[in-house]
Amino acid sequence: MAIASTFYHRFRSVLFQLDPEFSHNLALRLLAIAAQFPFSSKWLNLTSDSEDSRLATDVFGIHFPNPIGIAAGYDKNAFGARSLSLLGVGHVEVGTITLIPQYGNPRPRLFRLIEDDALINSMGFPSAGAAAVARHLSKTRLKPMRSKIGVNIGKGCDTPLETAISDYSGLLQQLHPYADYMTINISSPNTVGLRKLQEREALQHLLVELQKIRAEKCPNMPLLVKLAPDLSLNEVDEALELIIDCGLSGIIATNATVDRTGLKSPDRDQPGGLSGPPLREQSTRIIRHIYQQTNGVIPIIGVGGVDSPDAALEKIRAGASLVQVYTGLVYHGPGLVQAINAGIVREMKTLGAQTITELIGTKT
Repeated sequence: MAIASTFYHRFRSVLFQLDPEFSHNLALRLLAIAAQFPFSSKWLNLTSDSEDSRLATDVFGIHFPNPIGIAAGYDKNAFGARSLSLLGVGHVEVGTITLIPQYGNPRPRLFRLIEDDALINSMGFPSAGAAAVARHLSKTRLKPMRSKIGVNIGKGCDTPLETAISDYSGLLQQLHPYADYMTINISSPNTVGLRKLQEREALQHLLVELQKIRAEKCPNMPLLVKLAPDLSLNEVDEALELIIDCGLSGIIATNATVDRTGLKSPDRDQPGGLSGPPLREQSTRIIRHIYQQTNGVIPIIGVGGVDSPDAALEKIRAGASLVQVYTGLVYHGPGLVQAINAGIVREMKTLGAQTITELIGTKT
């Protein structure tokens, strides 16, 4: 892991001289190329190996080899799901995917806040569309893969809120054959009006209709909802009531934030969603609240500022069954996943825990 970290630190100094979106896409493509060759893929496996039976966990009916995953946004079009799995993650969530192709918002739309180890993105769901992603995933699924695949779906920028259900239902029907679970993204701050779908009436309509399609087309497909960190706790409670009543499988907490409190970077006022360590406390607060309000009945995937073993353990102790990384990978590189899993194992040894589930919700 130390070798991988040293290598990435040097590589990062080059990447950070480039446009953030270009360098991200370049890194993803280089990883995909490396995965095609036996020597480089074996090296990635060795430097990222996280195999330990104590890390394995079953969540919403799926067996995950470890609790760490790649958050949506890192691989928007399922181009590198297989190569990302070589980093030692238990799952990769691709997307957000829209029904038809769209460019997203104008560039520049991704900003590094180096002083804060954070990112601001106003991408607006750039997507190759459901048909292209289905082709990518069908190829990925040709060979067995240790990591599970989540598919994150969202409405198109030109789709009115009143007809958003048509986008989500079309995506669910087209992409469920290639997913281990699917996530309804109604919380990105970068598609105008999208977060209004978290409001009670709109959310109820959306979830009821999607559950009908799920029952008909893919009754065993876990269906999750991704919430914003900027909701009040009362708004979270309203969403929870509907999520539970409609029989959803889980919650991802949380998406990026529009809050800019305490930032140091010159780019702190750029529009878009903030991710990274400044989001950590805010997202953990939502996770803890959801866990307390539901008595741990509904599984939570925790995301927001996970850049170390301590940050991941904080989410798990607050009530998260699984944890996702994104911005932490940008700043710390692929060795981060192994470091987090190793840190969790050390904590389990210290506590005498035999399974990862023994840590969930222990500090609420």
